[in-house]
Amino acid sequence: MPLLEQVLGQYPTQVKLVFKNFPLRNHNMARPAALAALAAGKQGKFWELHDLLFQNYSALSEANITELAKQVGLDMKRFTADRLRPELAAQIDRDLREGARVGVRGTPSIYVDGRQLSQRSLPGFKAAIDAALARGR
Repeated sequence: MPLLEQVLGQYPTQVKLVFKNFPLRNHNMARPAALAALAAGKQGKFWELHDLLFQNYSALSEANITELAKQVGLDMKRFTADRLRPELAAQIDRDLREGARVGVRGTPSIYVDGRQLSQRSLPGFKAAIDAALARGR
């Protein structure tokens, strides 16, 4: 079971996962992949496509993104149209500005209660979450 799922399972009512886009500028397919994942989200399949895109980050191309979208069962006509929606591009731009403001340097970056998590393990998550809960947040 992936680490985030474990954390959410152990804190089902206390933790909320918020995903923000931060496509790295040095990866020419990062922004198209982010748009693709958001477009998949319009069909309820954000995480399915996100995970495939992340697993295949070094081999991404427009053709590969399209193939991965087909693999998760998207309506391809809708997917293609949704990728061009200006509000999705604007969302990515907002996320990038917010990430830059808080000091994000790479992906994935994880924050718990506004503090960057340095120890990405179950004990690290638990310590950060328990400290946040003790602060009353």
